[in-house]
Amino acid sequence: MVTVGVLALQGDVAEHLRALEDSGARALPVRRLAELDAVDALVIPGGESTTMSKLLVAFDLLGPLAERVRDGMPVWGTCAGMILLARVVLDGRPDQHSLGAIDMTVRRNAFGRQVDSYEEYLDVVGLDAPFHAVFIRAPWVEEVGSGVEVLARAGNTPDGPVVAVRSGHALATSFHPEVGGDGRLHRLFVDMASGN
Repeated sequence: MVTVGVLALQGDVAEHLRALEDSGARALPVRRLAELDAVDALVIPGGESTTMSKLLVAFDLLGPLAERVRDGMPVWGTCAGMILLARVVLDGRPDQHSLGAIDMTVRRNAFGRQVDSYEEYLDVVGLDAPFHAVFIRAPWVEEVGSGVEVLARAGNTPDGPVVAVRSGHALATSFHPEVGGDGRLHRLFVDMASGN
């Protein structure tokens, strides 16, 4: 059984842990280096990306996490996690860190403030039916590199903002799949982490 961690510094940790367990993984919260070393893959949840970046430094996890990701550990970033996986972050703070795991440019809070949060059914590459996506102060992807596959666009239109991508062992969604009650993306990530 694959062991998938959820970065437990901030955000929807319990919801991701539950969805991963329901998807057949052993799920563990990750706050310390020993916990990071114990997992095969990692989910970086939503939250506030600048705060999460600072907490990664404070908990001495930024360097080791970046190294694990560079070495091929499967990783999935949701909302703030997407921002942390980006190569370039627009509208970020100068002291904000990024893992640079996906060759993409992400704009923080691109959909607007908390009051602009919304839900929609997205067509996602690899899923057999639309996915109920919940956007909360969400980022979007403004540009992707040649090795990045676009999995979904807001509005399900060819020119809609990119809201889900995959690049090798890294997956990123700007929405919160842990709160919509649909476990298909968690199962997809567990399959990725298992090498399927």
